[in-house]
Amino acid sequence: MIIKKFTAKTEKEAIENARKELGDGVVVMNVKPVKSRGFFAFLKSPLVEVTVALEEESEKYSAAVSAISAIATGQNKVEEPVKNTPVIETPEKRDSNSAIEEKLDSLQSLLEQQLQKPEEEKTEKEEEGEPVREESETDKFMRLLHDTMLENEVDEKYAQEIIDEIELINKPNMPFDYALANIYQKMILKFGKSSGIEPASSGIKLVFFIGPTGVGKTTTIAKIASKFRVDEKKKVALLTADTYRIAAAEQLRTYANILEVPFRVIYTVEEISKAMEDFRDYDYIMIDTAGHSHQNSTQKDNMCNIIHSVDDKVEKEVHLVLSATTKYRDLISIADSYKELADYKLIFTKLDETTTLGNLLNLRLYTGADLSYVTYGQNVPDDIEDFNPQKTVKRLLGGKN
Repeated sequence: MIIKKFTAKTEKEAIENARKELGDGVVVMNVKPVKSRGFFAFLKSPLVEVTVALEEESEKYSAAVSAISAIATGQNKVEEPVKNTPVIETPEKRDSNSAIEEKLDSLQSLLEQQLQKPEEEKTEKEEEGEPVREESETDKFMRLLHDTMLENEVDEKYAQEIIDEIELINKPNMPFDYALANIYQKMILKFGKSSGIEPASSGIKLVFFIGPTGVGKTTTIAKIASKFRVDEKKKVALLTADTYRIAAAEQLRTYANILEVPFRVIYTVEEISKAMEDFRDYDYIMIDTAGHSHQNSTQKDNMCNIIHSVDDKVEKEVHLVLSATTKYRDLISIADSYKELADYKLIFTKLDETTTLGNLLNLRLYTGADLSYVTYGQNVPDDIEDFNPQKTVKRLLGGKN
């Protein structure tokens, strides 16, 4: 694992520099603003520091963990791992690495409780004649991490896969902070980077928002439209194909009036073509769709026709909007149903209404779809942000916001 920091004027420029040096396989792990240094630093523009990771089988395990620990503890310096060079684990370095536990707040106290459990289970097994294997601290910690993921509603299949991957590279009697560092890094890589709405290479970009009823599609569209219209000064038009609920159309119309952007209700494929012609000099056309049940085949066919009517005409994106409070089994059914319509990215809403975020990882791994945005309230244009894998992984491993 190669982990390295790149500093530039913008996040995009820093990522491009990373890809030039390390290749396209890099994964962005952290982004933060940094101050310029040297004389007259106060006259210089602020910089952006991007930390990237690149998996490489030949990397020494200890060096990778050291770099991950530096990221988790917010240290300014991350040393690039040196290939084929053994790393001697000193008490000082071990103390530094263990700080990653503190970064995940509650895990250390949970581990202490686990280690101080009475030997009742062991005694019961001995009485029943079962062989008892003495667990190391690392074994207990791995079991604790597994249980913590399950408590956060990560599916058993994915939680066990993550643990198995880590156990393959663990060494005997290795301190448990190494396991934590590896799980932290592995889960970030599994999530991948946030994949928000990107501008078209030329012309307009059509963005369709699909999803079941009651997940907050209309409010989410208003938040995203506000971001592009107000913060980035882009030209945005809002359309709705939701002709089943008058209230939804009127709600989006109200948002359009506030943002001073065009709004239309569309009923046919021809009306989408007309809108594309009328708004051809715009940056984005965002289209709300009917929030019907995913089991309604007639409405689903109509939506499919609308989405694919623009194929080979303009660039488009489709975002499936889901609630983080929905049961995983239902999310699978919804994801499968909408997969028949088009490839999509994932937006999760209502993060403020749940204490567990396991479904974000479950759906990411089940569908292979990128996560773009998450929302956590009704306030427009606030209560939305780009998906943050670091923050989510911290929550999944028992940490706090």
